[in-house]
Amino acid sequence: MTFTPDPDDAATLAERLRERRMTAQREAARILSRPPYRASLRERMAHLQEAAEVYDLDERTDVYGNGVVAALEERVAGLLGTEAAAFFPTGTMAQQIALRCWAGRTGNPAVAVHPLAHLEVHERDAFSQLSGLRPVHLTDEHRLPTPQEVREAPEPFGTLALELPLRDAGFLLPSWDELTATVAAARERDAVVHFDGARLWESTTHFGRPLEEIAGLADSVYVSLYKSLDGLSGAVLAGPESLIAEAGVWRHRYGGMLFHQFPAALTALAGLDRELPRLPEYVAHARVVADALQEGFAEAGVPWFRVHPRVPHTHEFQFWLPYDPDTLAEAAVRQAEETGTFLFASPWDRRGPGVSYTEVSVRAAGLDWDAADVKAAVADFVARLPHGAAD
Repeated sequence: MTFTPDPDDAATLAERLRERRMTAQREAARILSRPPYRASLRERMAHLQEAAEVYDLDERTDVYGNGVVAALEERVAGLLGTEAAAFFPTGTMAQQIALRCWAGRTGNPAVAVHPLAHLEVHERDAFSQLSGLRPVHLTDEHRLPTPQEVREAPEPFGTLALELPLRDAGFLLPSWDELTATVAAARERDAVVHFDGARLWESTTHFGRPLEEIAGLADSVYVSLYKSLDGLSGAVLAGPESLIAEAGVWRHRYGGMLFHQFPAALTALAGLDRELPRLPEYVAHARVVADALQEGFAEAGVPWFRVHPRVPHTHEFQFWLPYDPDTLAEAAVRQAEETGTFLFASPWDRRGPGVSYTEVSVRAAGLDWDAADVKAAVADFVARLPHGAAD
């Protein structure tokens, strides 16, 4: 079934398109990624039951962070090679508390952070509004700051916060040498280093290093339990024992000591067992998909497009086309509705004048796609676009 746009009600159109996209994600026979958060409540309950297999259910339930939650904290600390770790209900809370603690220890409320970082774009100025901290931007380029930019910052800062990968710039990571040099430059300025590692789990392929060596560069690390691991929710802050103890005090003050947290803990433990070992496979196949997109759009005669970065750093990357977001979203959803194949399942957003982008994620569902499958889906998608670019 196709949908005929009504130009008189843009808000209603946007909501209908969103609902169509969500339905298509659930019903698509072929899709590159099928994360659990798009599932029904029944499916999520089944996922929780499956996760129960990773832990002794005859143990008493957790109360304010003991039991299975403490086991999760110990597991993550071991994986990241840190002295301790603490579970938080959200990554936003974990990061605010980490930065607050470091500011108290360094005596400097300035945080060097990229303007595209999650801390700046997606947390409603939380670290400045809640803790009185102040951002310092080292670069406006769509990449992580360079060691030279860290050294030449015109004002001192107490903490350098690096989002690895930098999601809004295209899930970008620096090279290993660049990262180690950037961290060293921060140390030269007597600053501590915090990694916003919401997606750090999938960075090992790009860096060619184990998790503990990557995390070992920083003074503290936050990791998400649901973005890559398929957990229900939650985050972990890892670092020195003294920092984590102080963070626990602030977690209580911020209202983060939930009475029971076992659903998030169980699904996170399951993710560490089941999804974490597969992430390198997803990254490798994302590069196959990216190559096929590049070749498919070129063969379809599309005059301009962009896979960004050209070789994905993780299992997620951006794809750009010179059309307005609504045109591309409609074509993508209509393809899924009419063929059962959902090539571009994420929303489309404006990247700049005349250019829109979407995020492409490759996970278990996408491993069944070979290059020929991707190219066939590209040809069908391009056939649904209007002739010539439009804005």
